[in-house]
Amino acid sequence: MSALNNIIIATLSLFAIISCNLKPAETASQEEITDRSINVEGNYVDTAYEKRAEGYDWVGMSVQRLSDTVINIKVRSRADLKGPTCTLDAQAFQTRTNVYRTMLEGKPVLLSFDEESVSIKSELVNDSTILYFYCSGGASLGGRYKKIKENLDPKQVDQTSFIKNLKFNGISFSIRSKNDGDKELLMITPTGLSIDNDIHSHDITGQTVLDAQIGDMNGDGYPEVLVYTQSHGSGSYGNIIGYSVNKGKSLSQIYFSPVADNPKISTGYLGHDSFNLTGTYLTQKFPLYQEGDTNANPTGKRREVLYELTDGENSRILTVHSVKDI
Repeated sequence: MSALNNIIIATLSLFAIISCNLKPAETASQEEITDRSINVEGNYVDTAYEKRAEGYDWVGMSVQRLSDTVINIKVRSRADLKGPTCTLDAQAFQTRTNVYRTMLEGKPVLLSFDEESVSIKSELVNDSTILYFYCSGGASLGGRYKKIKENLDPKQVDQTSFIKNLKFNGISFSIRSKNDGDKELLMITPTGLSIDNDIHSHDITGQTVLDAQIGDMNGDGYPEVLVYTQSHGSGSYGNIIGYSVNKGKSLSQIYFSPVADNPKISTGYLGHDSFNLTGTYLTQKFPLYQEGDTNANPTGKRREVLYELTDGENSRILTVHSVKDI
């Protein structure tokens, strides 16, 4: 028993020595590094990018911050030798420090950032196949992408500015934006309408398409499609180009009044909008600026505007339903 007691006493003494030598300041420092928010904006590439001069196919991703908690992601790939391998446009919402979630075909996908890279994976193991949906030839969006300081190779990268396909009750829309010389053209192509499936084109030069959503805003069983754009420059003013399906036959454009033209909601507005369609309502959020604020540092609250779809004399209209400052 005395030998066993000696072992126990020696073990406890060793534990006490180790505990005393721990440095709380260093432990706290490690936690600060883990929890510190980093700048996630920029361009990221897979390992094949470094071998692009040798003809290797590659995939890259560009990240733009839309608000404190929302980022815009664009996955593009090499397109100078053949068709692009992977293409995706989506918005991701922050769930915890440096981790963002986006929904792809109803499946949650996580983007985890550190100072040098981003890792993409499905949140649920059984949903991993969704990462192949936006790629061809058996490729996957999943994996680690290294952050680079320069833009993606302009001679090789797919020049499509935005692309997304949406479906609702047998009616589909292809949303595509591409630079055509000095112009940026948005093309909305419907499929499944009984009378008119013509392409609807818009000159959106000076704007970038951020996202597009589909839903039945007026409850008639037919969809509305909304395309969200943002102007270039520090203001980053939001706009919507939308269409409503007329009883499954054709499309009519939806009227959206810019915030600056609406005195009910324009006070303190300097852009940096985000939009989200949920059920029958569209939500627009933006920061409020007070006198003396710089464009990069609003100090006011955030305004949340809820819109509903109403019938006007000549078109359907996105009408302000409620306004809340939070």
